[in-house]
Amino acid sequence: MKGISRDNHFSAEAQTAFRKLIMRPEFTCLGAKAALNEDAIRIAEFDEMGTREATESLSEALRDFARSARINKFPSFVAMFARPLDLTETEFETCLWLQLRRLHEVDRSKWSERVSADPTNARFSFSFAGEALYVIGLHANSSRSSRRFPWPTLVFNPHEQFERLRTEQKWKRMQEAIRAREVALQGSINPMLSDFGDQSEARQYSGREVARNWVAPFPETAKCPFGH
Repeated sequence: MKGISRDNHFSAEAQTAFRKLIMRPEFTCLGAKAALNEDAIRIAEFDEMGTREATESLSEALRDFARSARINKFPSFVAMFARPLDLTETEFETCLWLQLRRLHEVDRSKWSERVSADPTNARFSFSFAGEALYVIGLHANSSRSSRRFPWPTLVFNPHEQFERLRTEQKWKRMQEAIRAREVALQGSINPMLSDFGDQSEARQYSGREVARNWVAPFPETAKCPFGH
């Protein structure tokens, strides 16, 4: 299938590196550690982030993930891309939103009713195949240590898992523990972090610190700096 990486060396190396990243004692995301322990992380590799070929393959994989997401307690879908490498934070952010836009263009389902489709709305979340998804971007030059990874990567986490943690009154405790680990690792929490409903979570996706008046390039068309 077009868009899926055929580089077996990349696939093996990237998957091993991702698991090692999560297993590091100082890695801050406790949810990712729980997902790894429960074998609830699904990983797929694709060629070039933001291309229509990669989008075709990614959309099929993400659609399958959305159907089965509620089986596991902490499900995550990890999309790794072989290219482009060594992006600046701004370049990565541009490609991230281009990829999300192209996923939206091929999505046959309605936007999840749990969240807003307006990226300026405080209750915005990305949606695909009817599932509300929180997106975490990783790349080599992220200013946040916990988001540095050699290959451009998007992690999709269903909102339903966060809602369940809130219902079980476990979310606040986990959130505080993660933020304490961020401070221990980097000396500060990510300034973009906020609780869902306080401000648009679109500001958190790329990991870059954005200005107060920043607006996500979604759903308006954006161009990747590499001309795709």
